[in-house]
Amino acid sequence: MSKVNIGRLKVKPGHSVSLKAMKPAEDFGMSREKGEARLKKDLERLEDLQYKFFAEAKRSMLIVLQGIDTAGKDGTIRKVMSAFNPQGVYVKSFKAPSGQELFHDFLWRVHAACPPRGAIGIFNRSHYEDVLVTRVHRKFSDEVLDKRLKHINNFEQMLVDEGTVIVKLFLNISKEEQLERLKTRLDDKSRNWKFSSADVRERAFWRRYITVFERTLSATSTKDAPWWIIPSDRKWVRNLAVSEVLLRTLEQMNLDWPRPDVELGKVRRELERA
Repeated sequence: MSKVNIGRLKVKPGHSVSLKAMKPAEDFGMSREKGEARLKKDLERLEDLQYKFFAEAKRSMLIVLQGIDTAGKDGTIRKVMSAFNPQGVYVKSFKAPSGQELFHDFLWRVHAACPPRGAIGIFNRSHYEDVLVTRVHRKFSDEVLDKRLKHINNFEQMLVDEGTVIVKLFLNISKEEQLERLKTRLDDKSRNWKFSSADVRERAFWRRYITVFERTLSATSTKDAPWWIIPSDRKWVRNLAVSEVLLRTLEQMNLDWPRPDVELGKVRRELERA
């Protein structure tokens, strides 16, 4: 049984989400030292489970990472997903559609990027971008938003029915923390490259983003593809919470090693003769 109470981070189907009530600065009553020690153990366990998941090759896993600018999507991949063998992990980022993508429905490019059996796919920004950004900037109506959210639910259910386990993680930070992270990007030469003037412009739409985030999370957290709202003001808490969610998900799969294609006793005897 997990010592970190992650159950309350899960959005129940039909539940109306309030991001402010989810406490971005949550620390689970733990010190950073204890949290990082637990994270280390989690990552070791995740490494073992992912290897078994890869070998079993019966299901695929899709990890969806969403969050406002500076929420920590890249950092989560770098710190938590480092536990996984790169051979069985794929990372895909969805930016504004262009070229051929614009001539298809908004989910066309997403389906082709979904992971095959045995693999873990990570969407660093995802099919939700075509709902969130466009609605914040009022490029379509609430009616279109609701239709797209229904399409997403149907699309994700199809993936689940075909053997994909979906883990959706919303990295929740406060407006104050975002400001500090933007300042850090300006002051730290090693992070200057990540800075975009668009980050500052989008900050002006904070309230709109929160409103659309809450509406989207409420409408698309389903029994088979729930959202987890990850407190992300403290990076070590974010990493720990994500690792705990992934650990719980993989442990509940009852993974097992596949049976070998050869008779091992016979192989052993041949080796001894050789």
